[in-house]
Amino acid sequence: MSETIDTYWSFRSPYSYLATPDLLRLRDDYDVEVRLRVVLPLAVRNRESVFDPANLKPALYILLDSKRRAEYLGMPLTFPPKPDPVVQDLATFEVPPEQPYIYRLCKLGVEAERRGRGVEFAASVSRLIMGGTRGWDKGDYLSQAAASAGLDLNVLEAAIANGDHLEEIERNHAALEAAGHWGVPTMVVRGEPFFGQDRIETLRWRLDQYGLARV
Repeated sequence: MSETIDTYWSFRSPYSYLATPDLLRLRDDYDVEVRLRVVLPLAVRNRESVFDPANLKPALYILLDSKRRAEYLGMPLTFPPKPDPVVQDLATFEVPPEQPYIYRLCKLGVEAERRGRGVEFAASVSRLIMGGTRGWDKGDYLSQAAASAGLDLNVLEAAIANGDHLEEIERNHAALEAAGHWGVPTMVVRGEPFFGQDRIETLRWRLDQYGLARV
Protein backbone atom coordinates (compact mmCIF):
# COMPACT_ATOMS: atom_id res chain seq x y z
CA MET A 1 0.00 0.00 0.00
CA SER A 2 1.65 3.21 -1.17
CA GLU A 3 1.39 6.52 0.67
CA THR A 4 1.78 10.13 -0.43
CA ILE A 5 4.03 12.51 1.50
CA ASP A 6 2.99 16.08 0.79
CA THR A 7 6.14 18.14 1.17
CA TYR A 8 5.73 21.89 1.64
CA TRP A 9 8.94 23.46 0.43
CA SER A 10 10.46 26.88 -0.32
CA PHE A 11 13.18 27.98 -2.75
CA ARG A 12 14.46 30.48 -0.20
CA SER A 13 14.70 28.18 2.80
CA PRO A 14 18.15 26.76 3.60
CA TYR A 15 16.44 24.01 5.57
CA SER A 16 14.32 23.05 2.55
CA TYR A 17 17.50 22.76 0.52
CA LEU A 18 19.19 20.67 3.19
CA ALA A 19 16.23 18.27 3.24
CA THR A 20 16.32 17.39 -0.46
CA PRO A 21 18.77 14.44 -0.33
CA ASP A 22 16.73 12.81 2.43
CA LEU A 23 13.50 13.40 0.51
CA LEU A 24 14.95 11.59 -2.48
CA ARG A 25 16.09 8.73 -0.25
CA LEU A 26 12.59 8.34 1.15
CA ARG A 27 11.38 7.25 -2.27
CA ASP A 28 14.17 4.70 -2.52
CA ASP A 29 13.57 3.23 0.92
CA TYR A 30 9.77 3.31 1.20
CA ASP A 31 6.71 2.67 -0.92
CA VAL A 32 5.82 6.38 -1.02
CA GLU A 33 5.27 9.22 -3.44
CA VAL A 34 6.99 12.41 -2.30
CA ARG A 35 4.90 15.21 -3.72
CA LEU A 36 6.52 18.66 -3.85
CA ARG A 37 4.10 21.37 -2.80
CA VAL A 38 5.87 24.67 -3.40
CA VAL A 39 5.02 27.63 -1.17
CA LEU A 40 6.23 31.20 -1.19
CA PRO A 41 8.71 32.12 1.55
CA LEU A 42 7.12 33.62 4.65
CA ALA A 43 8.78 36.96 3.87
CA VAL A 44 6.58 37.15 0.76
CA ARG A 45 3.63 35.00 1.84
CA ASN A 46 3.09 36.83 5.11
CA ARG A 47 4.99 40.09 5.39
CA GLU A 48 3.89 40.50 9.02
CA SER A 49 6.01 37.47 9.86
CA VAL A 50 9.34 39.03 8.89
CA PHE A 51 12.01 39.37 11.54
CA ASP A 52 12.10 42.38 13.82
CA PRO A 53 15.33 44.35 13.19
CA ALA A 54 15.29 45.25 16.89
CA ASN A 55 15.59 41.55 17.78
CA LEU A 56 18.11 39.80 15.58
CA LYS A 57 18.38 36.65 17.69
CA PRO A 58 16.00 34.50 15.56
CA ALA A 59 17.68 35.48 12.29
CA LEU A 60 21.18 35.04 13.68
CA TYR A 61 20.34 31.64 15.11
CA ILE A 62 18.91 30.39 11.80
CA LEU A 63 22.07 31.59 10.07
CA LEU A 64 24.27 29.81 12.61
CA ASP A 65 22.21 26.63 12.73
CA SER A 66 21.70 26.21 8.98
CA LYS A 67 25.43 26.57 8.32
CA ARG A 68 26.22 24.13 11.11
CA ARG A 69 23.66 21.65 9.79
CA ALA A 70 25.08 21.97 6.27
CA GLU A 71 28.56 21.24 7.59
CA TYR A 72 27.23 18.22 9.47
CA LEU A 73 25.56 16.91 6.30
CA GLY A 74 28.56 17.69 4.12
CA MET A 75 26.53 20.02 1.88
CA PRO A 76 27.70 23.41 0.58
CA LEU A 77 25.65 26.36 1.83
CA THR A 78 25.89 30.08 1.15
CA PHE A 79 23.24 32.21 2.81
CA PRO A 80 22.05 34.61 1.69
CA PRO A 81 22.70 33.42 -1.85
CA LYS A 82 23.74 35.79 -4.61
CA PRO A 83 21.21 36.88 -5.71
CA ASP A 84 18.80 36.13 -2.93
CA PRO A 85 15.60 34.58 -4.34
CA VAL A 86 13.71 37.14 -2.24
CA VAL A 87 14.69 40.76 -2.72
CA GLN A 88 14.85 42.05 0.84
CA ASP A 89 16.62 44.74 2.81
CA LEU A 90 18.49 42.63 5.37
CA ALA A 91 19.00 45.67 7.61
CA THR A 92 15.30 46.46 7.99
CA PHE A 93 13.87 43.13 6.70
CA GLU A 94 11.55 45.10 4.45
CA VAL A 95 10.37 43.21 1.36
CA PRO A 96 9.45 45.33 -1.70
CA PRO A 97 6.57 44.23 -3.95
CA GLU A 98 8.89 43.81 -6.93
CA GLN A 99 10.23 40.26 -6.79
CA PRO A 100 11.99 39.24 -10.01
CA TYR A 101 13.12 35.79 -8.84
CA ILE A 102 10.89 34.00 -6.35
CA TYR A 103 7.64 33.89 -8.31
CA ARG A 104 9.40 32.48 -11.34
CA LEU A 105 11.17 29.84 -9.27
CA CYS A 106 7.99 28.81 -7.50
CA LYS A 107 6.02 28.48 -10.73
CA LEU A 108 8.83 26.45 -12.28
CA GLY A 109 8.77 24.17 -9.25
CA VAL A 110 5.02 23.65 -9.61
CA GLU A 111 5.42 22.78 -13.28
CA ALA A 112 8.28 20.39 -12.52
CA GLU A 113 6.05 18.57 -10.04
CA ARG A 114 3.29 18.36 -12.62
CA ARG A 115 5.77 16.59 -14.85
CA GLY A 116 6.72 14.14 -12.13
CA ARG A 117 10.15 15.62 -11.37
CA GLY A 118 9.39 18.10 -8.61
CA VAL A 119 11.78 16.86 -5.93
CA GLU A 120 14.56 16.35 -8.48
CA PHE A 121 14.10 19.90 -9.75
CA ALA A 122 13.99 21.30 -6.21
CA ALA A 123 17.16 19.42 -5.28
CA SER A 124 19.09 20.53 -8.35
CA VAL A 125 18.00 24.16 -8.37
CA SER A 126 18.33 24.66 -4.62
CA ARG A 127 21.85 23.25 -4.71
CA LEU A 128 22.65 25.75 -7.45
CA ILE A 129 21.21 28.65 -5.47
CA MET A 130 22.07 27.73 -1.89
CA GLY A 131 25.29 25.93 -2.76
CA GLY A 132 27.06 29.18 -3.58
CA THR A 133 26.77 29.74 -7.34
CA ARG A 134 26.98 33.51 -7.78
CA GLY A 135 24.75 34.83 -10.52
CA TRP A 136 22.73 31.61 -10.64
CA ASP A 137 20.03 33.52 -12.53
CA LYS A 138 22.39 34.32 -15.40
CA GLY A 139 23.59 32.33 -18.38
CA ASP A 140 22.61 28.68 -18.59
CA TYR A 141 22.88 27.78 -14.90
CA LEU A 142 19.15 27.19 -14.46
CA SER A 143 18.93 25.39 -17.77
CA GLN A 144 21.66 22.99 -16.70
CA ALA A 145 20.05 22.48 -13.30
CA ALA A 146 16.73 21.66 -14.96
CA ALA A 147 18.44 19.27 -17.35
CA SER A 148 20.11 17.44 -14.48
CA ALA A 149 16.59 16.90 -13.11
CA GLY A 150 15.47 15.47 -16.44
CA LEU A 151 13.62 18.59 -17.56
CA ASP A 152 13.88 21.21 -20.30
CA LEU A 153 13.86 24.75 -18.89
CA ASN A 154 12.44 26.20 -22.11
CA VAL A 155 9.50 23.81 -21.92
CA LEU A 156 8.91 24.71 -18.29
CA GLU A 157 9.08 28.44 -19.04
CA ALA A 158 6.55 28.10 -21.85
CA ALA A 159 4.19 26.18 -19.58
CA ILE A 160 4.23 28.79 -16.79
CA ALA A 161 3.82 31.78 -19.11
CA ASN A 162 0.02 31.73 -18.98
CA GLY A 163 -0.68 28.95 -16.50
CA ASP A 164 -2.52 28.69 -13.20
CA HIS A 165 0.62 28.02 -11.19
CA LEU A 166 0.13 30.89 -8.73
CA GLU A 167 -3.34 29.58 -7.94
CA GLU A 168 -1.85 26.20 -7.12
CA ILE A 169 0.74 27.84 -4.89
CA GLU A 170 -2.08 29.60 -3.01
CA ARG A 171 -3.81 26.23 -2.56
CA ASN A 172 -0.56 24.88 -1.15
CA HIS A 173 -0.47 27.74 1.37
CA ALA A 174 -3.99 26.87 2.50
CA ALA A 175 -3.19 23.16 2.70
CA LEU A 176 -0.10 23.82 4.82
CA GLU A 177 -2.18 25.87 7.24
CA ALA A 178 -4.83 23.16 7.31
CA ALA A 179 -2.15 20.59 8.15
CA GLY A 180 -1.35 22.58 11.27
CA HIS A 181 1.86 24.35 10.36
CA TRP A 182 3.30 27.36 8.57
CA GLY A 183 7.01 26.59 8.13
CA VAL A 184 9.13 24.67 5.67
CA PRO A 185 10.01 22.03 5.03
CA THR A 186 6.90 20.35 6.41
CA MET A 187 6.13 16.79 5.39
CA VAL A 188 2.58 15.55 5.86
CA VAL A 189 1.48 11.91 5.74
CA ARG A 190 -1.98 10.71 6.76
CA GLY A 191 -2.69 14.23 8.01
CA GLU A 192 0.27 14.22 10.40
CA PRO A 193 2.81 17.07 9.94
CA PHE A 194 6.56 16.67 10.44
CA PHE A 195 8.24 20.08 10.45
CA GLY A 196 11.91 20.56 9.72
CA GLN A 197 14.58 18.71 7.79
CA ASP A 198 15.76 17.21 11.07
CA ARG A 199 12.38 15.49 11.50
CA ILE A 200 12.78 13.20 8.51
CA GLU A 201 14.21 10.51 10.77
CA THR A 202 11.04 10.73 12.85
CA LEU A 203 9.01 10.52 9.66
CA ARG A 204 10.93 7.39 8.67
CA TRP A 205 10.08 5.88 12.05
CA ARG A 206 6.39 6.55 11.36
CA LEU A 207 6.62 5.03 7.89
CA ASP A 208 8.20 1.96 9.47
CA GLN A 209 5.18 1.74 11.77
CA TYR A 210 2.94 1.84 8.71
CA GLY A 211 4.89 -1.04 7.18
CA LEU A 212 5.96 0.96 4.13
CA ALA A 213 9.65 0.05 4.07
CA ARG A 214 10.73 -1.53 0.81
CA VAL A 215 11.97 -5.12 1.15
